[in-house]
Amino acid sequence: MDYNVDLRDVKFQLFEWLPTDKLLEAERFADWDRESVEMVVAEALKIAQEELAPSNEEGDRTGCDLDDGRVTVPEPFGPGYRTLAEGGWIGCVNSPDFGGLGLPHVVGTVTAELFSGANLSISLVMLLTRGAAELIEDFGTDEMRGLFCEKLYSGQWTGTMCLTEPSAGSDVGASVTSAVEQESGRYLISGEKIFITFGDHDLTDNVVHTVLARLPDAPAGTKGLSLFVVPKFRVNPDGSLGEPNDVVCGGIEHKMGIHGSPTCSILFGQKGDCEGFLLGEKNKGMKLMFQMMNSARLEVGLQGAAVAGAAHQAALAFAKERLQSRSWTKMADPEAPPVAIVEHPDVRRMLWTSDSYIQAMRALLLQSAYYIDMAQVSEGEDKERYQSYVEVLTPICKAWASDWGFRVTEWCLQVFGGYGYTKDYPAEQYLRDAKIASIYEGTNGIQALDLVGRKMRLRDGDAVRELLGLAGATVKKLADDPELGEVGALLGKALGEIGEVTTGLGKRPDAILVMLLNAVPFLDMMGNTLAAHFLLEQAFIARSQLQAILEERGVSAEDDEAYRELLAADSDAAFYHNKVQAAIHFGYRVLPKVDALAVAIKAGDLAPMKAVM
Repeated sequence: MDYNVDLRDVKFQLFEWLPTDKLLEAERFADWDRESVEMVVAEALKIAQEELAPSNEEGDRTGCDLDDGRVTVPEPFGPGYRTLAEGGWIGCVNSPDFGGLGLPHVVGTVTAELFSGANLSISLVMLLTRGAAELIEDFGTDEMRGLFCEKLYSGQWTGTMCLTEPSAGSDVGASVTSAVEQESGRYLISGEKIFITFGDHDLTDNVVHTVLARLPDAPAGTKGLSLFVVPKFRVNPDGSLGEPNDVVCGGIEHKMGIHGSPTCSILFGQKGDCEGFLLGEKNKGMKLMFQMMNSARLEVGLQGAAVAGAAHQAALAFAKERLQSRSWTKMADPEAPPVAIVEHPDVRRMLWTSDSYIQAMRALLLQSAYYIDMAQVSEGEDKERYQSYVEVLTPICKAWASDWGFRVTEWCLQVFGGYGYTKDYPAEQYLRDAKIASIYEGTNGIQALDLVGRKMRLRDGDAVRELLGLAGATVKKLADDPELGEVGALLGKALGEIGEVTTGLGKRPDAILVMLLNAVPFLDMMGNTLAAHFLLEQAFIARSQLQAILEERGVSAEDDEAYRELLAADSDAAFYHNKVQAAIHFGYRVLPKVDALAVAIKAGDLAPMKAVM
């Protein structure tokens, strides 16, 4: 399976829109400059295209297998995984103290998009391994860091997140997996966890599980959960592998998509001999686990964008090759030859709407990653401010990008027509793989509840006000703009609708129920608005760059023939032209949805609660 990405847009967003060059001046990133970062991105793309993408289709067709307690992943995954591990890609944004590369998160987000777009199944093991290592690095003892961190960041071992149980899905507080302290200071773990991504496999010799479990007499609910590190094989003091740790895979799921990723049920302590390490304080496990979950939620949103981007590139290539029907300019001529379907207006609409959404998702995710980096290199109030932006944007990134990533992938399948519904082309796999992103790591409904129930109140509401205030500044900047002003006005109207909804709810006696019913639409309003703001910012920059090219070439934008000739001959000019068109198209197509979504919220529609079901 081929994999392509709009690398020009990636570089534009990374270096021309975001101040990544300035970020690299921070002491934390002293080992990196623009040239080395561009080399990293180029190498990541090479690995994605040459090693990960070729195994994507076979991984989907072959799937994983469980035989006599041993899980095997698709055979072609092995070489690709080893390349990722040996190249330091798993810990690329982590501290060099434990073998990480120390890259900014904004660069790591780019590499993660490339890997996820090329082969989503295999990229999942990177996400969870890094998350487990980060938990141990931040909250473990020196002994635990020495035993596990470098092995995880280097990919010698892999990691998991074990929350879900057969009777405790989204309600994690209902978990019954138990932990009993031993004289040695270790704990005996007993229970079952399900839906564990890469819970067992044959890529590495050991799997390190992070497991939520309940101590005897612990409080009910999530307040009584503690977090434990439980390796599949015990680890000797010198770091070598010891005896099996009574951790067994009880089954693997047969799923709609991501067939190359083993989704396992894991049985801990069936023989009463599963040993784990307490991570952090007793009964504080859920708080610690949220660190891993929030990081994973950003990457899951990224998966939605990455798969959509891959699907778009495949659909675009198909549309340029597939000959079907006469040109719309010659519909009355039965002798006219068929043209590539990319010339048909409806196909162009699907492709361009897809493209503009992908650019918007990329912008939302990269902006959030940039705020993570700024929080890391800042102190005091600035650090708190950037961190609050990350917390507000995390549920929006996860839910908005995964929901619209799936829809974009659906539009791209539509471009293929009947061929898209067959296994002859990659569109149907992309669609199946994309769907999971709105479900795992907390369903998108839970993300919306997190936004309206907690994140809107961060810093007494200042975090949201400031983020929306940045969008308001864009509205003012474009007020008199002859090309972008009308879309800017739509952005201003969307901001006004969000303001009316949030202030109006406070006056309603049924405000809580109305917000619970409309949390998902409200998150969509926020995502639509912020995404449009980012694209308009980018359009303003792109138009300035385009104008510089026009002046250098002595071409007037008013001279349509000369302008079109320039766009055909100059790829940079064409790119900047398209950036402006993407913002305009997205604004007209998406921002009016904010007004539409606000109608039901302001009306206080309670029909779903009044209906008899």
